[in-house]
Amino acid sequence: MTHARIGIVWNPSKVEQADLHDAVAGVFDDSYDVRWWETTPEDPGRGMAREARADARDLVIAVGGDGTVRAVAEALAGSETALGIVPQGTGNLLARNLEVPLNDVTAALERIRDAEARRIDLGWVSYDGTEHAFAVMVGFGIDAQMLVETDDDLKSKAGWLAYVEAMGRALAGTEMTEITLAIDGEKAVALRGHTMLIGNCGMVQGGIRLLPDAVLDDGKLDVLMVSADGALQWLDTLRSFVWDNGIRRLFGATDEAVSTDSTRHLPVERIDVELATPLMFEIDGEEMGEVSAFEVRVEPGALLVR
Repeated sequence: MTHARIGIVWNPSKVEQADLHDAVAGVFDDSYDVRWWETTPEDPGRGMAREARADARDLVIAVGGDGTVRAVAEALAGSETALGIVPQGTGNLLARNLEVPLNDVTAALERIRDAEARRIDLGWVSYDGTEHAFAVMVGFGIDAQMLVETDDDLKSKAGWLAYVEAMGRALAGTEMTEITLAIDGEKAVALRGHTMLIGNCGMVQGGIRLLPDAVLDDGKLDVLMVSADGALQWLDTLRSFVWDNGIRRLFGATDEAVSTDSTRHLPVERIDVELATPLMFEIDGEEMGEVSAFEVRVEPGALLVR
């Protein structure tokens, strides 16, 4: 990548400019043409990444949290400009799924410099007349946000128990609602549930695979539907998360995600969802307000990443 043209889109609320400049200068020598763009509260990175793409940058490095990464990814979708990630947030979900070093700016930059570029899928979600890209997952209910923000310190001490505890807390605030689904253009079906996650990749903090069958580059999204109602079904759901799709998979006991009466997994290319009750909706762990209908589709191989 000698003489590569690099754009750096960085969030000043997440990292000190002097520290970042020093790290970049230490990893990318004078043979690289580096140009900088700073995000703003109004624009987490889309406009900056579009400018970098228009400026014929070969590589755009997003330095910030999941919001910055998602904004830059959305602007680079469908192009030959590669995305690099220097994770500076709490979730760092795409970075985790790509095995980018966390909490080490220099190591992340070296990984970007030395890695082979690869293509991954991108998801797109449409609602209320807007369309947004997502790299990791969207959904409602006992949600990605809760799992992303499970206390890191508790998790390091208690592992799975931290997630069980967090899910138990979240369950107390969830209500079942009527959900109408149409998958890959087929006839719509109605069911009841309280949680739906649609993901391109499945790992959250602690290496826990919330969507065990989700693969970054298989041209599919993975849907998790939870309709646990009452203590017994909730235990069934927890067993599915923690045992069947967690510990057992870790030891190679199952090849694909295990569905139960109250927890269903399925791969899709497109899904249309209508909710009888508007629910809080999230994109890559960021709350977007309440929605009552949305469409999700996959764009295979849309994003070049390093």
